Order: sequence, then structure tokens, then C-alpha cells
Amino acid sequence: MYLLLLRAAITGIFGSAFGKWFLSTRVGIWFQVKLDTFMEYLAVKYDIHLARKEEKWRSEFPHLAARIDKLEEMAHPAKELHEFEVWPELDKRLQALEKKTKIKK
Repeated sequence: MYLLLLRAAITGIFGSAFGKWFLSTRVGIWFQVKLDTFMEYLAVKYDIHLARKEEKWRSEFPHLAARIDKLEEMAHPAKELHEFEVWPELDKRLQALEKKTKIKK
């Protein structure tokens, strides 16, 4: 039994490491895009809505939902991107990353 647990732990560690590496490769990025597209297709085809789960959760835990809403308001001020002081630096970094990954607008 301990051997099975050890084998499962080692397999999980190597699987996680491989997954992180694979998703950073071109093939991994392509695969993730295709998988996301397929999942979106299934969600539209079978009318799957994650919002329904959130509505149910909010009705079950209204006080916690209110606290989360308040934290989100504090964390995401109502400002345009150009109003932030660090926007020019962030924009340069994003443009460099887009050039590096060849993402087209």
C-alpha cells in the first residue's frame, strides 16, 4: 500500500512538472488554445452556464458574497488604464511580450 502511495506521489510530481513545461512550449500553447476553443464550443452547444452556479452560491452565502463584492470594488478602482501611473511601463512590457510571442491584434 505504501508503495502505491509513493508511486502516486512521484507520478503526480512528474506530471505536474511536465505539464508546466509543456504549456510553455509552442505546441503546448497551441494545444491550450485549441482546448479552450473546444470547451467554449461545448459550452455554447450544450448551453452550459457557470453563472448559474455563481447565482446559486450567492443565494446560499449572501454575507460572504457581499464581502467579496466590497473587496473587488476596493481592488479594482473605476479608472481607465491611462490614468494609472505605471501604465506606460506596463504597456511597453505588454508590447514586448506580444512581439516575443507573435500575438497579433
